[in-house]
Amino acid sequence: MQPLLVSIVTYQSAATIVGCLESLLSQTFRDFQVVVVDNASCDGTVEKVGAFGIEAIKNQSNVGFCSAHNQVIARSHADFLLVLNPDVQLAPDFIQQLLTAMRQNRRIGTACGKLLRLRGGSRTNVIDSAGMVLRRNQRHLDRGAGEIDCGQYDGAGFIFGASGAAALYRQEFIEDVSQGGEFFDPNFFSFREDADLSWRGQWLGWNCLYWPAALGWHARRVTPERRRELPPEINYHSVKNRFLMRIKNLDGRNYLRHFLDITCRDLGIFGYVLLRERTSLSAFKFVLSHYGEYRRLREDLRLRRRVGPEQVGAWFDRDIKLLKSGLEVADS
Repeated sequence: MQPLLVSIVTYQSAATIVGCLESLLSQTFRDFQVVVVDNASCDGTVEKVGAFGIEAIKNQSNVGFCSAHNQVIARSHADFLLVLNPDVQLAPDFIQQLLTAMRQNRRIGTACGKLLRLRGGSRTNVIDSAGMVLRRNQRHLDRGAGEIDCGQYDGAGFIFGASGAAALYRQEFIEDVSQGGEFFDPNFFSFREDADLSWRGQWLGWNCLYWPAALGWHARRVTPERRRELPPEINYHSVKNRFLMRIKNLDGRNYLRHFLDITCRDLGIFGYVLLRERTSLSAFKFVLSHYGEYRRLREDLRLRRRVGPEQVGAWFDRDIKLLKSGLEVADS
């Protein structure tokens, strides 16, 4: 079995893909294959990928982040899969750091490093993501996003989830959390699919490791403060996927426990869409029309859960379970 497969999905990514691939070719760990799936780019992305000797899989239309990565995953037989955005650049030891840490404990299904912001092609010391956290109102956030990196997130530990911009997955984790033969939910298209996956992994007893020694830089486009500047389809998927993720993953006990926080957030979203973002109203129609399907996915997950609501619900109040030393990663 191949040690590592790197999956990259591109769409109009000509401005960033060269830097991404150059950083991959500079890795200290070299035993991996790169697969690029292009979602019908017309800006020269495929040609830039080809200059690296990589023949991109070319889709005839933009099938989205989720379905395109699923194409790669369906044909993968690697021990580990690195899902990587084309607008991410990695430090030379990024892969080596994550692989070394993950191999110490077979219950680590996912691992992520510390991502900093990439702006105008320049690497900054502004934090993009120090792992994903989930709040009581069911809002998931990138820990530390927008802060200057002063070492405040240099403690390694177990965290709720990993940003899909650069996440390393174990093959056994992929097989275990997949539903309907799909790793990422294709109905999500893009956005929040990483949070959905992380939540599912927590229910099934998998750990997500945050390992800050693995460093990368991400040219993030979608941030909460830029919502009004984003294309309507991005905001549509963001609204739609928030509720699909909830239907699949939120249990009754934790919903009642945080009913006020969740309801206030939901009312705020409904009001904002109704008054300021009517292009996203169809997101609610999609959720209602697929409600039965997602209830069945919820029941499938309920029957397979390995941990209880208390353990998963603890992540609504906790950012990270810090390791006292790197040795704690190892199986006990």
